[in-house]
Amino acid sequence: MSFPTGSAGVAAATEGVAFARLSRRAFLITSGGCAIAFAFGGLAGARRALAQARDYQPNAWVRLAFDGTVTIYSPASEMGQGVMTAMPLLIAEEMDLDWSRVRVEQAPSHPKPFGNPLFGGAMSTGGSRTTQGYYDLLRIAGVQARHVMMASAAQRWGVPELECDTEPHRVVHLNSGRRMSYGEIALFAEVSSTVPQFGNQHLKPASRFRLIGKDVPRVDVPDKIFGRARFGIDVRLPNMLYATVLRAPVQGETLEKFDDSAARRVDGVRAVVQLPYGVGVVADSYWAARKGRAALRGEWSHRAKARTYTSDKALAEYAVRARNFADTGVEYERIGDPDGALIGAARVLRAEYTSEHVAHACMEPMNCTARVDGEKLEIWAPTQSPSILTAAVSRAAGIRPENVTCHVTLLGGGFGRRIDADYAVDAALLARAIPGRPVKVVWAREDDIQNDKFRPLVAQHLSAALDAEGHLVALRHRIVGESIIARVLPSAFEQAGGRDAAVNEGAFHLKYAIPNRVLTYLREQRGVDVGFWRGVGVGYTKFAIETFLDELAAAARKSPIEYRIALLAGEPRARAVVEEAARMAEWGKRRPGRALGIAYSDAWNSHIAEVAEVSVDRTTGKITVHEVWCAVDCGVALQPKNVAAQIESGVMFGLSHALMERISIRGGQPLQSNFHNYPVLRMNEAPRVQVKVLVTENRPGGIGEVGLPPVAPAVANAVAVLTGRRLRKLPLEQHLLKI
Repeated sequence: MSFPTGSAGVAAATEGVAFARLSRRAFLITSGGCAIAFAFGGLAGARRALAQARDYQPNAWVRLAFDGTVTIYSPASEMGQGVMTAMPLLIAEEMDLDWSRVRVEQAPSHPKPFGNPLFGGAMSTGGSRTTQGYYDLLRIAGVQARHVMMASAAQRWGVPELECDTEPHRVVHLNSGRRMSYGEIALFAEVSSTVPQFGNQHLKPASRFRLIGKDVPRVDVPDKIFGRARFGIDVRLPNMLYATVLRAPVQGETLEKFDDSAARRVDGVRAVVQLPYGVGVVADSYWAARKGRAALRGEWSHRAKARTYTSDKALAEYAVRARNFADTGVEYERIGDPDGALIGAARVLRAEYTSEHVAHACMEPMNCTARVDGEKLEIWAPTQSPSILTAAVSRAAGIRPENVTCHVTLLGGGFGRRIDADYAVDAALLARAIPGRPVKVVWAREDDIQNDKFRPLVAQHLSAALDAEGHLVALRHRIVGESIIARVLPSAFEQAGGRDAAVNEGAFHLKYAIPNRVLTYLREQRGVDVGFWRGVGVGYTKFAIETFLDELAAAARKSPIEYRIALLAGEPRARAVVEEAARMAEWGKRRPGRALGIAYSDAWNSHIAEVAEVSVDRTTGKITVHEVWCAVDCGVALQPKNVAAQIESGVMFGLSHALMERISIRGGQPLQSNFHNYPVLRMNEAPRVQVKVLVTENRPGGIGEVGLPPVAPAVANAVAVLTGRRLRKLPLEQHLLKI
């Protein structure tokens, strides 16, 4: 999943919610809910806040109990990627904590202290930006808290702070050997109104890390194993009602009339509420709400633009547009003189690629619980973005943003779907209609798939210029598809001049040394909403680029490894992962009936190469992926085993969409509705995956999506070796392999 960068990238994400523009230092030291931080304006304020908090807070991120237990707030949404461990670990490292005495809590939805600077200070999780956004900031927060501990102990001992140091969970006076635990210090510590400034120069060198880079067990796993974990679907509140929503069969249609008489007669139905986009049924139980919804009768406008949308037809039209060079679209990136290089090339190769809509199919369907009390709205939601959710429900329910409280639960899968807040708007509007009682909205699997924000339908056209020796001297890349950013962040889309970073990601800022290249984006507007999806554009742009590179290597009569290494001559980290993945797979070893394919990705400031071992049943065309070898360099690996786990997860997710996932739309209506006709990769179809994490001291890159992009092209490249057939559509058209 990808978002635009910089403050413009979030300007519209949080429309309706005001976020102060803070410096990094101010962002860190601004207090949380108790107003305890380094900027109290006096000790009296500190004492009052401490009296309210009971525990001691040296800054917004850390809370110390008098028994020595330290609670750290985790600012990102935990959806299986391990951030609830990795982010607090950064503070614990610099604060010099004993991890066994650390407890982790989800940060409250307060963007001012807890927002991610890579999202302009909004609280959002996605785009592989969590570690990248918080890495320095949380470590500095740990340095600040450690300083408070040392300053407080030094004052109690009557010694200079410079004579003090820390060891896990205590302050040490170096000259006398005296020690004082953090719990003891919490009993008397006060926060000074003047504190020295801290920056990156005060952070530990990697050689002194005790926790970063170590495989500390994830804090969320035990509760998940023993059934104690609380996902959105698990929320239960006193006097709670349940609800479902009848939506238009085609996006954008309005309800012209409906009959709810039969629905109101269903035992347990409490209310039927007309919404701007459908009808909500509120009942004593989920099943009563479902039964009531089934009894509704409605007539829709049948005038939506999406009524004319059929994905097969649209994809063919997109492909025609992609190859029409007279259609200039929006130039995303231009380097050198690609047009001239293509005209004067010794040889020009062209290829077209298409990719279908795919759904998120999170194992926890969309759900949200809301309660309205006067002009206050309280939300319990498995959301990736409490900032976007707050803005959306505030706008929809007519409640001021500062009167909205959002409790972020664990997420049973996110993949970009839970950046959107449509399911929370359902809950807010229905709770508004029944004030004082919590209302829990649950989407059925059919609701979830048929009303998803699908990954865009996309066509790509690539043209490459080769010189007489087969070297790649120019690349023209044209991408046609709906815009995600124009819908989710309209002001950011305008400020970017019509460029969509999510749709085009993976096709710009390439590490390959191609002296002349141009990327053009051609936006479509067909009336069907599209959204962020794990890897978003990188999943299909790397498919096109990496399979095309194999064709170019074949045209130059070079091996795909050799060809990539030459193009990555100035990128040692990139070359290292390509070479290591080939070594892991024993590239060149004979494999009767099987073949290897390789692909590389540079997205999210991480480098990864994957090799897939594949066989093909030529009577059915079925592709079987037996093993995948992955070499990844994400810079500093906060938790290497978790990095490997995320790569494995991305491989499975990417392989599933490469082999089988497809949403077909006819007349604006998705044809798939559940796993019987939207198949996903099953356990018996999963390959063995081996991951090697190449740990370096480079700044950490993203990791949650990194494993996905290389899988599809690696498989397609192996298929071409086995069959001679180049597959250029996602999911891969296996029927073309039958003989």
